[in-house]
Amino acid sequence: MNTTFPRIITLLRKERGLSQKAAAVDLGISQSLLSHYEKGIRECGLDFVVKAAAYYGVSCDYLLGRTADKAGTTISLDDIPDQADSFAASGDSDALPVLSKKLIINSLNILFDILQTCDNRGVSTEASSILTLAVYSVFRHIYAANPKNLKAMFSVPDDMFRSAVVAEIIKSSTRLTTLCAGRPCRDFEPLSADKAPLIQSDALTREYPLFASSLFNLLKNAESQLGEL
Repeated sequence: MNTTFPRIITLLRKERGLSQKAAAVDLGISQSLLSHYEKGIRECGLDFVVKAAAYYGVSCDYLLGRTADKAGTTISLDDIPDQADSFAASGDSDALPVLSKKLIINSLNILFDILQTCDNRGVSTEASSILTLAVYSVFRHIYAANPKNLKAMFSVPDDMFRSAVVAEIIKSSTRLTTLCAGRPCRDFEPLSADKAPLIQSDALTREYPLFASSLFNLLKNAESQLGEL
């Protein structure tokens, strides 16, 4: 059993507001055994995977972390709506940049909607700073690949921008963490508890039917990459 399974069955139970005892009764096992499954202490058999998938209304592939879609659908390039028509690629034989673009842009649609509900200038500022610096960094790396590109386009020297970007992202990330933890930072008021958004996968799917699958796949891809560390 992979390490994703315990996390997902715990998440599904809590999203439904079920106690461990209630879920265990419905699934026909003891609470202690379900606790072991959720903590990854014990591995379950295939019959429990199938039973849990039916109980929570998801696919076995989703429970096992093989897909980010609860129905088990594998996302393809044509399945992802593209709202950024002005950035549409033409004649590109490599589908990966187009796929990544759609996942990122669609995910940003959701992210900025969530930031708006937070109604907090500091949170929006620091979040935007992180994203801006990430885009700047990628652009500069690609720009620097060709020595014919004019260095005068940027004021920050090539030998400094990488470390400078990382440092600024860490600073913005730290400030964002502080604000989201309910503490003031610089001149910004903290994110109040009543404005902190309640985010659940089912609600995201309902509210953003065109974009939710992109966000789920982006999160899955990111965690797979982080897992390599």
